[in-house]
Amino acid sequence: MSFFSFGQSAEIDVILNDAETRKKAEHKTEDGKKDKYFLFYDGETVSGKVNVTLKNPGKRLEHQGIKIEFVGQIELYYDRGNHHEFVSLVKDLARPGEITQSQTFDFEFTHVEKPYESYTGQNVKLRYFLRATVIRRLNDISKELDIVVHTLSTYPELNSSIKMEVGIEDCLHIEFEYNKSKYHLKDVIVGKIYFLLVRIKIKHMEIDIIKRETTGTGPSVYHENDTIAKYEIMDGAPVRGESIPIRLFLAGYDLTPTMRDINKKFSVRYYLNLVLIDEEERRYFKQQEITLWRKGDVVRKSMSHQAVVASQRFEGSAASESALEQAAKEESG
Repeated sequence: MSFFSFGQSAEIDVILNDAETRKKAEHKTEDGKKDKYFLFYDGETVSGKVNVTLKNPGKRLEHQGIKIEFVGQIELYYDRGNHHEFVSLVKDLARPGEITQSQTFDFEFTHVEKPYESYTGQNVKLRYFLRATVIRRLNDISKELDIVVHTLSTYPELNSSIKMEVGIEDCLHIEFEYNKSKYHLKDVIVGKIYFLLVRIKIKHMEIDIIKRETTGTGPSVYHENDTIAKYEIMDGAPVRGESIPIRLFLAGYDLTPTMRDINKKFSVRYYLNLVLIDEEERRYFKQQEITLWRKGDVVRKSMSHQAVVASQRFEGSAASESALEQAAKEESG
């Protein structure tokens, strides 16, 4: 995609040093489509080259300097004029002067802090990008390269289960239990529904996963609910004493980690919503928040020593030490 207007005398390309080997991740764009972007983690170095190509070789290009920026920014759709930057790093590549032939400039942002996960939602977008600029008196020439950042977490294997009751006096009493309250994005929700008292005719029961995106503060708070998944538990009337198992696989759904008060701009939370519908189309429901988190992949041979160091912050010392030892062996070997 070209960002240049007619009449500009040069083009810019930003190329990562490890573009051929770096893993890519799918990420949703504003129009709802999915594209693939280079994937980074917190603490990884971002390095590469900026190519400035003259359209008319031999014709000089005067400039006020050439720079590259690494930017992490949050954009609230109801306030599009303001971009809230939480990471802003600049490297000067060339002093003011002139270019008489196409040139390549190296850059490196070492161990860059990338504290939040990339996110595109209903009312907010959090993105990271590199922006190379040839500064000119009248019109700058620039090019942006978006990347995707994933944040890794770790939780104990055993975390507290969820037990709740739904009741309508003298009509309905249900207990339901989920095996835990924190799930990684490829986890399985395991649970059971117990019917202790059933005096109304239930015709349908389902569990929904609801994503709630909250943006803004104070009086300007916006809540956007999106039903990510519907899982039918039962179609037909249950009887007293019946127990129904639940197994809901998360890997097939478009989920992100839970995000709480990101840079004081937005939050993304997830809820399990138990829904019962009776024969008169009355709906009964009970909602419970769950925590979703991204689990780090098993360290592969292709994973750089630097990426292992970055993952050490999240994966726990024992696992990371063994990974570091393995990476060191591979590098020395």
